[in-house]
Amino acid sequence: MNFYPLKFPDFLQKLFPKIIFKQKTQEQTVYLTFDDGPVPEITSWVLNLLSQYNAQATFFCIGNNIQKYPDIFKKIIQNKHQVGNHTFTHLNGWKTNNPNYFEEIQKTEAIINSFIPSQKIFRPPYGRFKRSQINQLNKSGYKIFLWTTISGDFNPNLNPAKVIKYITKNTKTGDIIVFHDSQKASKNLKIILPEILNNLHSKGYSFKTL
Repeated sequence: MNFYPLKFPDFLQKLFPKIIFKQKTQEQTVYLTFDDGPVPEITSWVLNLLSQYNAQATFFCIGNNIQKYPDIFKKIIQNKHQVGNHTFTHLNGWKTNNPNYFEEIQKTEAIINSFIPSQKIFRPPYGRFKRSQINQLNKSGYKIFLWTTISGDFNPNLNPAKVIKYITKNTKTGDIIVFHDSQKASKNLKIILPEILNNLHSKGYSFKTL
């Protein structure tokens, strides 16, 4: 059973030097990221909340969702947030052969490029990947981001109060925090995100894109 929120262990971070788990910065900045959108209602709700704090974030988008909801994707861009690649159908890298994996990434990249020049940033769905996939993506010019802390907002057994307390207390400058702008996560997200934004803002943190 997984318990959330969950920090990515330091020893695992050292095993994957080509992956970014935390941003180097001298500023009191936190990097909020949202996976699995764009999705009607919930992504727009997130965008409206972020605007209240003048907060910028990075959205790792599923290509199929971009195709289905282009107006919401445009709204992410119009609000000057960063967008990244999260494959076309949310593939599990452990269970996917490399040709199919890269085909989905390239397909999503082409969709992103039809709206805005891609920055070639990628997050593997589920945080699951093969080393060969990461090596090829690096050779192709991608920056690959995982996270410092995952909120676990998708977990139906989540204790929101514990998540809010943990993230507020343990977040440090340069940390990358994962949320999900998905229907599955929406119930928890609508409880924890406003509190975390307010608490971190009160502690003097700003929120920027990767």
